[in-house]
Amino acid sequence: MIKKFFPNKIALITLVSACFIVFATMGLRQTFGLFSNDFQVDCGISTTEFGLAIAIHAIIWGIFTPIAGRFADKHGGSVITIFAVILYGIGVFLLGNNFNTGAWFQINLGLLVGLGLAGAAGPIIASQVTKHFPNENRTKAAGLVTACGGLGMFVFPIASKFLMSETTWQNTFIIFSVFLLLMCIPAYLMKPPQAENSNNNNKESDDNVIPVLKESFAHNGFRLLVLGFFVCGFQITLVATHVPRYVQDRGLEDWAAFAILSLIGLFNIFGTLLMGYLGDKYSKKILLSGLYFLRAISMLVFVLLPASNITAIAFGISFGILWLATVPATNGIVAQIFGTKNLTMLFGIVFLSHQIGSFLGAYLGGLFYDIFGSFDYAWYLAIILSIIATLLHMPIDEKPIRREATI
Repeated sequence: MIKKFFPNKIALITLVSACFIVFATMGLRQTFGLFSNDFQVDCGISTTEFGLAIAIHAIIWGIFTPIAGRFADKHGGSVITIFAVILYGIGVFLLGNNFNTGAWFQINLGLLVGLGLAGAAGPIIASQVTKHFPNENRTKAAGLVTACGGLGMFVFPIASKFLMSETTWQNTFIIFSVFLLLMCIPAYLMKPPQAENSNNNNKESDDNVIPVLKESFAHNGFRLLVLGFFVCGFQITLVATHVPRYVQDRGLEDWAAFAILSLIGLFNIFGTLLMGYLGDKYSKKILLSGLYFLRAISMLVFVLLPASNITAIAFGISFGILWLATVPATNGIVAQIFGTKNLTMLFGIVFLSHQIGSFLGAYLGGLFYDIFGSFDYAWYLAIILSIIATLLHMPIDEKPIRREATI
C-alpha cells in the first residue's frame, strides 16, 4: 500500500521532510495570540499594534509566497525554504531579546516572520510535495502535510503554556527560534520530482510567467478560488489572533484560550486528512462550499451562545475540523485544472488573496476592539463572508484545461 502511494523514494523523503517543517512553522504561528497580554504589559504594545504586526506578516507572507513559489518551480524549493526558516528563526529570536517594542516589534513579528512563512509554511511546502504525486493521490498528500501543520498547532500552544510556567515568555521565544533553525536539515532534504528536475533547463515559451498568469486569470474558476480563499484567511487569522482576548473578555479563564487553539490544531489533523481523502473521490468545489457553510454555523453558535468552557471546547473542536481543510482541496483544484508545472506559483497567487483576508482579519479585529470595545463586529463580518464563500465555490469548473503528463 505504501509503495502504491509513493511513486518513488524522493517523494517519500520530500513528504516526510515537509511534515517536519510545517509542524514547526505553522505550529509556532498558532501561538502568537497567546502572548498578546505579555506584549501589552511588558512592551507597551496595544491591541491595534499587535493586530497590525500580525496583519503585516500576513500580507508579507502572501506577497512573497508567489515569488518564492516561482523560484521553487524553476529551481527547487530547498534553498528558498532554508533561507525562509533562518529569517523566521531570527525574527522569533529577536522578539525574545528586547527587540520587541515600537518599530522593532513590527519588523520582527511583521516583516521577518512574514518572509519566513512565505518560504516555509504550509501553502508553498504542500505545493512542492504534491508535484511528486499523480492526481488520484495529490489531495491526500497535501492533506498529510497540512495535518502535520495541525499537529504543530496542537503541540505548540501546549508547549508555550509549559515553557511560560517554567521560564519567561522571552526565553520561550528563544527556545522556539532554535527549534526553527533546526528545520534547515529537513529543508535541505526536500527535492523536486526527477522528471521536473531533468527539464529545469528547458526554455519553452510556456515557461514564461506572463502567459501562465494570463491563462490562469482568464479561467473563471481560478478567479473564484482567489476570492473564496480571501474568506479563509480572514476567518482563521481573526480566530488565531484575537480569540484569546475574546474569551477572556467574556469571563473565561486563560486556559480556555490555550484549549481552543490546541483543540483547533488537534482536530485540524482529522479535518485535513478527511478532506484529503474525500477530495480525491468527490468534487472538491462542493466539499469547499460545504466547509465554508459549516464554518458560518460554528462561528454563529460560538458568538450567540452564553460563554462557557463547554462552548469554548466545542468551538475549538468544530472549527479545528474546518481550519486548514481548505488547503488540500484548493491546492487540488489548481493542480487539477492547470497541472503541476507552475503549481507552487499559481497556488501562491491564490494564497496571496488568503493573506489579504488575513491582514484584514488581524487588523480589523484589533481596530474594532479598540474603537467599540468588542470583537463582535469582526465576528459578524466573518460569518457573512463565510456564506459568500459557500456560494462562490459552486460554479467553479474543475475540468483540466490541458492534458498533463503522468508523473
